[in-house]
Amino acid sequence: MGGHRELQKEATRRRILTTALALFSERGYATTTIDDIARAASTTRVTFYAYFDSRRDLMLALIGELDVLVDRGPDRDPASSGLVEAVRIGTIESLGPWLRDQAARWPTIKPYMIAAAEASAIDSEIRELYVAWFDEIISEIETGLTLADRFAPESRRYRGELAIAQLDHLARHWMREPWDIDESPAIGVLIESWTKLLG
Repeated sequence: MGGHRELQKEATRRRILTTALALFSERGYATTTIDDIARAASTTRVTFYAYFDSRRDLMLALIGELDVLVDRGPDRDPASSGLVEAVRIGTIESLGPWLRDQAARWPTIKPYMIAAAEASAIDSEIRELYVAWFDEIISEIETGLTLADRFAPESRRYRGELAIAQLDHLARHWMREPWDIDESPAIGVLIESWTKLLG
């Protein structure tokens, strides 16, 4: 009996999260209220609060799901990341597959990234998480360059910032106006740029 109740609770929590993500994508984080989420999830405000303390708390749970989708999260060891190794090697053959893997995830992570970007613009706690997320990726690039002993030490972080700015800009462009990831030359150009910048 207890197991069935737990399954029902998890199903309700899941429905609220899925509904919120869809509404954030459709209407935007700023204009979607708790009442909107509860109504669309066929539940009540009271039920919403049984699972989440606030809209921010719900968004943090969605960011946790995003971390899993992109292989990041609290138990992950940044030193052993594929990005560190790809940058350490620094060739088209190492950077290309890593970047293509990231682009292949865009269709799955699109609603999460759009919601997180909008939420970070109006919520300082989410903004700190969002900035820390990018900072972690930049640090991995810096670590890869340090392990390779490539470029002046004081330039490595800037190279990481520029590389991630390029990737983020291209991802945002795709999320606004999707194009065929496999057919477009865009990823190839990004790989060339990263190889010149980091290789």
